[in-house]
Amino acid sequence: MNIDQLRRDTPTTGHLIHLNNAGAGLMPTVVSEAIRQYVADEARYGGYETGARFAEPLSQFYTEAAQLLRCQPRNIAFTYSATDAYAKALSAIPFRAGDVVLTTNDDYISNQFAFLSLQKRFGIRIVRANDHPDGGVMADHLIDLARQLRPTVIAVTHVPTNSGRIQPVEAFGTVAHEVGAWYVVDACQSVGQMPVDAPAIGADFLSATGRKFLRGPRGTGLLYISDRVLDANLEPLFIDMRGADWTTSDSYQIQPTARRFEQWETAPALQLGLTEALRYANALDLADIAKRNAMLRNRLQAGLGSLPDLRLLDQGDHLASLLLFTLPGQSPERVQAALKQQQINFSMSFTNFALIDWERKSVEWALRLSPHYYNTEAEIDTAIGVIKESAAYR
Repeated sequence: MNIDQLRRDTPTTGHLIHLNNAGAGLMPTVVSEAIRQYVADEARYGGYETGARFAEPLSQFYTEAAQLLRCQPRNIAFTYSATDAYAKALSAIPFRAGDVVLTTNDDYISNQFAFLSLQKRFGIRIVRANDHPDGGVMADHLIDLARQLRPTVIAVTHVPTNSGRIQPVEAFGTVAHEVGAWYVVDACQSVGQMPVDAPAIGADFLSATGRKFLRGPRGTGLLYISDRVLDANLEPLFIDMRGADWTTSDSYQIQPTARRFEQWETAPALQLGLTEALRYANALDLADIAKRNAMLRNRLQAGLGSLPDLRLLDQGDHLASLLLFTLPGQSPERVQAALKQQQINFSMSFTNFALIDWERKSVEWALRLSPHYYNTEAEIDTAIGVIKESAAYR
């Protein structure tokens, strides 16, 4: 990978060290320029008129997303976020009282809220598999529970935002199909930083965001819908004129593709920006991205792991480009201030972000660093040095 060129494509790297890609990656110039140009044309020509003029470029979103996830364009829907995609997926499943949703302790907070909401409204039962000692779900326990309970839904986050553990989603897809469960995968933190093959995973629904490792704009996401779901005629609870045709006064006909999960009113400028981000990632190759990310993360982990009193929250192998640490008995303000002073971007997590997981681990707060392929080894070393020399270690 030509790192110098990648950084020229990302001018922001010239004045700050961005280690918050698990929050929002830096957009390449080609992405921000596509958005800017569309908005300028919309202001000049009108909203509907500009949409019609850009119909072909906007349609390329489905082609680029399908290439990324190794599926067909018919399996892709544009959404406004990963959470929007996830909610639409769950809304399509005809839950009944007593149905089991089998999930994990470290699924994303908004996903956990969705399960609790379904429990409150429909009387479903939430079952969470045990954690592995090194982090992430205990795979054998989840598989055993699936065979024992035969759940309606198996829901797993590919890379939990509070642990960085790459979970064995392919194995869970196999057991989901074995027991007849709908398999919902949150790939919010994996899409864009490693290869993700949605059909090979066995996902029925797979949600992702544009703003993180894909380096697209905020307010964008995507939803993969399997052929199994399409053939079963599952549809979102609140479908609109984008997803269906009104055929008689009392009936409608759903669209045959995943676009039944879209809404007519959308954000074409942002969709165009996401299309450029997808094209940029496809051109680089996700295998190369994953290899470089692993190198950067290992360097960061080794450096922080050598610091006294610092507790790394991610252990074992199969770790993604998210690293969380805490300083037991200390507040985070000193480290935060030191990083901000050196123009190093990061993010913070607190207990209520990952209530079950972090209460068990006795974690009150954690600082998350998430490098991406355009970061340099020197930037990683600088961040380690700042943390080492911060007031917390004096």
